[in-house]
Amino acid sequence: MDKVELSISPFKCASINPSINTSNTRKQRERSGNNKYRLTSPAVSAHHAFSIHFARTYRMNTLLQVLLEIQETFLLATRALVRIIRRPAYFAEILTQIDRIGVGSLSIILLTGFFTGGVLTLQTVPTLKSFGTQSVTGQLIALSLVRELGPVLSALMVTARVGSAISAELGAMSVSQQIDAMRALGTDPIRKLVAPRLIALLISLPLLTVLADIIGIMGGWIVAVSLFQQDSSTFLNSVRNGITGDDVIGGVIKPIVFGFLICAISCRQGLTTEGGTVGVGLSTTRAVVLSAIMVIISDFFLAKALQVVLNVPT
Repeated sequence: MDKVELSISPFKCASINPSINTSNTRKQRERSGNNKYRLTSPAVSAHHAFSIHFARTYRMNTLLQVLLEIQETFLLATRALVRIIRRPAYFAEILTQIDRIGVGSLSIILLTGFFTGGVLTLQTVPTLKSFGTQSVTGQLIALSLVRELGPVLSALMVTARVGSAISAELGAMSVSQQIDAMRALGTDPIRKLVAPRLIALLISLPLLTVLADIIGIMGGWIVAVSLFQQDSSTFLNSVRNGITGDDVIGGVIKPIVFGFLICAISCRQGLTTEGGTVGVGLSTTRAVVLSAIMVIISDFFLAKALQVVLNVPT
């Protein structure tokens, strides 16, 4: 009888208090579920922690590389500026670079300026006519070219033609160990190679920009007179009354800064070229892309600086 009671008592307890069995079952399920997740959670958390650490490290390394690249680029340009006033001065090399950069880029700059002014007139005159203000066409074209389009488009054209050539030339010299040979012979590569190109760009790019502005205004005048039968004196008077000395100053300061950036980036990419001919191609691509991006970004900050410091409306 005692044995029967012992065997039946658990069932009695379960039948008398069914909630105890239910709660125990629920707790057991929760424990099993927790144990399940507890068994897999260390692997998941370790993978998640590794992913976060890798992402943070990659971001930090990328940011650090960008900052170091900017630092080295400006240090290179600063050394080139300092070495300009030291002897020996390579005047023949400076004149050669001015001829290559300035005279060599003249045709593409004139074409760009002419058709930019023409297409601006072609697009803006119908809109101005709808408001009855077509008499200010010359002022609109001139201000657009002198303040923004002339400096930026000239810098981009020079970047594509001259920046790529500088990077490819210096990159080829670097992979063929010509720069190391110059150092071994006691010649400073920065003074011999970088400084003349920097001076040539600082002189040539503002002059090319002024020519692009003039030819662009001429192209706009031709389109306005020939296609829209606008009076020539009205267009020219609008140009004369719309441009001020502050606009001209701002339009000259911008290409000076752009030339500095183009030369610094292109020379830096060329001098650090590695990997043979493949590396020369990669350095040339990086030089053009980085120079174009820096021209566009710096244009915004230059426009704001000219507006605040020099009181140039932009």
